[in-house]
Amino acid sequence: MKRLFVMALTSFLVLFFIPMDKSGAESSGDFMLKEGVPPVGANNPSCQPDESHPTPVVLVPGTFESMSENWSSLSPALKAEGYCVYALNYGVTTAGYSTGPIEDSAMELKVFIDNVLEHTGAEKVSLVGHSQGGMMPRYYLKFLDGKKKVDDLIGLVPSNHGTDGVGGFSSLTGTGAGLLTECTACRQQLTGSEFLTNLNQGDETPGDVSYTNVTTIYDEVVVPYTSAFLEESKQVSNITLQDYFPNDPVEHQFIAFDPNAYEFVFDALAYEGPADPVRAVSSIR
Repeated sequence: MKRLFVMALTSFLVLFFIPMDKSGAESSGDFMLKEGVPPVGANNPSCQPDESHPTPVVLVPGTFESMSENWSSLSPALKAEGYCVYALNYGVTTAGYSTGPIEDSAMELKVFIDNVLEHTGAEKVSLVGHSQGGMMPRYYLKFLDGKKKVDDLIGLVPSNHGTDGVGGFSSLTGTGAGLLTECTACRQQLTGSEFLTNLNQGDETPGDVSYTNVTTIYDEVVVPYTSAFLEESKQVSNITLQDYFPNDPVEHQFIAFDPNAYEFVFDALAYEGPADPVRAVSSIR
């Protein structure tokens, strides 16, 4: 009940207040300052991982999303649970946030994670990503040796196998047909793209990382919604939200603000291995 209250309160606050942790942003290290304005609860330079929460959590936004917008609800909820939270912007081009080549964005993520580990002294981080932010880190894990530095990768509607719904990208910005020309990351997230073919060839889930993928049947951007899933194994949990919350109508964009989806995030972070959806749901009943 306490967690639900905190999430409800933060969801209310973000509707009326600009999500800015001024004290943290002004006194944070250089690598944090370069990333822009963080969401409330993130990039606090004085936060130190403790025995109960030894692994910092890095929040990775989706295409056309800044960290302050995408994580204005989850970031303070994670902080309230006791986690050290970090967030970044990446892939910024004239087309908007997270629109640059995904390979370059993954390198930005690598640099950011290295700085978080150095700053906190932690051995690994856990990643929570929305849409592209849930898929892009897999390039870092597979090709940039990131699998040694990540405990969990938790994707909310991740574009792991791309989308057939070209119009879904336009719905995020209200722009028209020229969007794919301007947005490299959008083209790379189309089903069958060279980028995704390379990413998904061979082992989809390298290393000892735990992979949790949470999707919704109402996803209108990553189409079909099952494109979010990875090959089943002991280290992978593929979760369709409506299997556990059948009356939840949340779609692609707002799953990042959905308290039901958060239950799987918190479960994955709290236990070894990926999220156990039955355990996660039973904990709130």
